[in-house]
Amino acid sequence: MFLTIGWVLFYLVMPGIVLYAASRVAFLDTIGSVVICYGIGLLLGNIGVLPDDFTGTQELLTTVTVPLALPLVFFSMDLKGWRRQAPTVVKAFFSALVATVAASLVLFFIFSPVVGEDAWKVGGMLIGVYTGGTPNMAAIGSALEIGSSRYIAVNSADVVVGAVLLFLLLSVLPRIFRFILSPYQAGGSVAAGERGAIGRERRFSPYFVRRTARELRSLLAAFGLALLIFGMGGGLSLIVPAGYSSMVAILVITTLGVAASFVPAVRRIPMTFQLGHYLLLVFSLVVSSMADVRQLTETAPVMIAYIAVLLLLTLLLHTLLSKLLGVDRDTHIITATALIYSPPFVPVIAASLRNREVVMAGMVTGIAGWVIGNYLGIGFGYLLRLLGGV
Repeated sequence: MFLTIGWVLFYLVMPGIVLYAASRVAFLDTIGSVVICYGIGLLLGNIGVLPDDFTGTQELLTTVTVPLALPLVFFSMDLKGWRRQAPTVVKAFFSALVATVAASLVLFFIFSPVVGEDAWKVGGMLIGVYTGGTPNMAAIGSALEIGSSRYIAVNSADVVVGAVLLFLLLSVLPRIFRFILSPYQAGGSVAAGERGAIGRERRFSPYFVRRTARELRSLLAAFGLALLIFGMGGGLSLIVPAGYSSMVAILVITTLGVAASFVPAVRRIPMTFQLGHYLLLVFSLVVSSMADVRQLTETAPVMIAYIAVLLLLTLLLHTLLSKLLGVDRDTHIITATALIYSPPFVPVIAASLRNREVVMAGMVTGIAGWVIGNYLGIGFGYLLRLLGGV
C-alpha cells in the first residue's frame, strides 16, 4: 500500500523536476522533457524496481492523465486567429493534410503485413501525430486502446526519425526548397495586423513561470473545469458499446475542450497549456515504465522504417501540392513544421529562416492540427480497420 503510494508520488513529482531542470539547463531543453521522461520510465520499467502488482495502478494513471491534459491544452488556444490568415496559409495547411492522409493510406497496405494486427491503430496514431503532435498520438492511442509496448515503439521511432528530419529542416531542406518553391513575399502569408508576432510563441512554452495567487486560483478553476469535462466524456462513454467507449470519451473531451477555448475568460487563464503539458509528461513517464525493452527492440526497427518512409513520402507530396498551389517556401516549411512537430517548434524554424512574419501562420496551423488531429486520427484508424478487414 505505502509502496504503491510512494511510486504514484514519484510519477507525479518527477515530471516537475524534469521541467525545472530543462528550463535551467540548455542541453536538457534541447533533448526535450518528453524524451527525458521516456528515458527515465524505460529505465525504471526494466531494472526490476517497480512492485509486481503495480500494473493496475499504472493503467489507471495512463487512463486519467491524457483525457485531463487535453482540455487544458485546448483552453489556451485562440481559434479565431485562423480566420485572420491569408489564403496561402490555408492552402498550405490543407495540402499538408491531404499529403499526410494519402501517404498514410498507401503505406498502411505496404507495412500492415509486417506490423500485424495493430497496423490500423498505428496508422491512426501516425495520422494524429503528424497533424497535431504528441498530445494527439497519446489521445488516439488511448482511444484505440493500443498496447503500451506498441505505443512506446511508435513513439520512440517517431523521436528518432523526427530528430533527423528536424536537423534537415534547420539545415539543407530550406536550400533545396528554394529551387522548387517561390520566395516568401513580406506580408503575403500573414494578416497585416499579425506581423512581428514572434513574441506570442511564449504562450506555448512548456515551462511554468511565477504567477500571482489570483492567477493560481484561476488555474485551479481551469483544472476543475477540465475535471468536469473529463467526467462528462467518461460518463457518455459508459452508454456506448464497450469497444467504442474510449473513442467516444476522447472525442467528447476534445469537443468540449475546444468549445471552452471560445470563452474569453477561459482562454485568458494563464498556464493552462503548461499544466496540460505536465500531465502529458506524467503519462509519458508511466507508459514508458510499462514497456518491455526486449519486445521494443523487436518492434522499433520496423516502426523506424515505417515512419521514415511515411515522412519522406508526406514531404514529397506536400511539396508537390505546394508547388501546384503556389505556396511559397517559408509558409510551406513552417506549416510542415507546425503539423509534424506542433507549435513549440515553430519559432525555432522561423528563426532559422530569418522570417518573423511566418510565426503566427505556423502557430495557427499547428493549433488547427491539434484540434483536427484527434478526429482525423481516430476516424482514419477505423477506416483502415475496415479496409484491412480486421
